[in-house]
Amino acid sequence: MPCLYISTNLNLDEVDTGPIFSEATKALASIIGKPENFVMVILKGSVAISFNGNKEPAAYAEVVSMGGINREVKRRLIATLGTILENKFSIPSTRFFLEVYDTTAGRNTSKI
Repeated sequence: MPCLYISTNLNLDEVDTGPIFSEATKALASIIGKPENFVMVILKGSVAISFNGNKEPAAYAEVVSMGGINREVKRRLIATLGTILENKFSIPSTRFFLEVYDTTAGRNTSKI
């Protein structure tokens, strides 16, 4: 089961988060090659995050999957999730950090 955990310093109390759950679920399923009903997405807002010495909008995310991760998949995850966060929350892709773990191959980390 792939899991995406996103933390952001944005306050999400008044934000419709439904579209990000839907888009992120579809993206993970498509890119990793797993059924959507196996994908879990966790979104947490109002997390104290400083990036590059300031607290402008930023996000940290982790993807954990049992298989399905390779260099191309990591590249596509970074680009796609970065675009989703930029479009839905106005978080620039330069202020987004993604770690990718394949539980069958050990720790694999990618950053944008």
